[in-house]
Amino acid sequence: MPIDVLCVGHAAYDISLFVDHFPQENSKCETDTLLEDCGGPAANAAYLLSKWNVACAFAGLVGDDLYGQRIANAFRSVGTDISMLQLRPGHVTPLSMIVVNERNGSRTIVNRTRQDATLQVGFRDWDGAFPRVLLFDGHALGASLSALEAFPDAVSILDAGSWREGTATLAGKVDYVAASERFALQVTGLLDLCTGEHRRHAASELRQRFATTVIITLGENGLIADDGGGFMHLPAFPAESVDSTAAGDIFHGALGFGVRESMPLRECLRFASSAAALSVQVRGGRASIP
Repeated sequence: MPIDVLCVGHAAYDISLFVDHFPQENSKCETDTLLEDCGGPAANAAYLLSKWNVACAFAGLVGDDLYGQRIANAFRSVGTDISMLQLRPGHVTPLSMIVVNERNGSRTIVNRTRQDATLQVGFRDWDGAFPRVLLFDGHALGASLSALEAFPDAVSILDAGSWREGTATLAGKVDYVAASERFALQVTGLLDLCTGEHRRHAASELRQRFATTVIITLGENGLIADDGGGFMHLPAFPAESVDSTAAGDIFHGALGFGVRESMPLRECLRFASSAAALSVQVRGGRASIP
């Protein structure tokens, strides 16, 4: 089956605990709300796109264990092509423990993952060729580079959450760097992006460094972007946040949808921002996909 979007990167299983305040160290607290679901930046984007009836594939590595099987089954439930999802015997599926503060919707994540295991795939003989859009999250660097080589005509997007080998390498090779505020601060050395001057400086520096369209998300402060045609700032849509889990992933998945639809950049960013704003008003990660 032809694939419109190929997402490459991290898949995990999420366990979310909702508390009325963030617990202090060496203390106890109780909760009556626990949610379990699948997660991971590129994985969530692939799930969203599939749920929105886009022909989408996901390439990633999980274990051939209970959590890995749940991840595969979740993808099957929305029709994602998982021929490039490896369920490797002996590998431990990444697991995320997420503590959500119900007072403000913030979340703190502890990941259990393996850094020594790599995804090894070849895309040249893949039946899903040729995707129109590639979406990476900085994990699975080798597979991401292979996808860029195999599909040079596809529009490529990087979800740059933090500075690591994968995001640093891919940032200069993709068409869109959709960066978090954290990534932008790590690259520029700025202490914050609270002022217009700092925001313009950050967008300009990333634009010059990576020679690509730059988007920097700022949470409740909206986003800034520069595609070479000038700096822009878009405010966030009003939203009462109850859980920000996966909001960034949902933004990037919706961004991929807009790119696939050839939306103008400003319209594409407003569309992705609205999806993220809707998501933070609902508990859970994939459960909050609008």
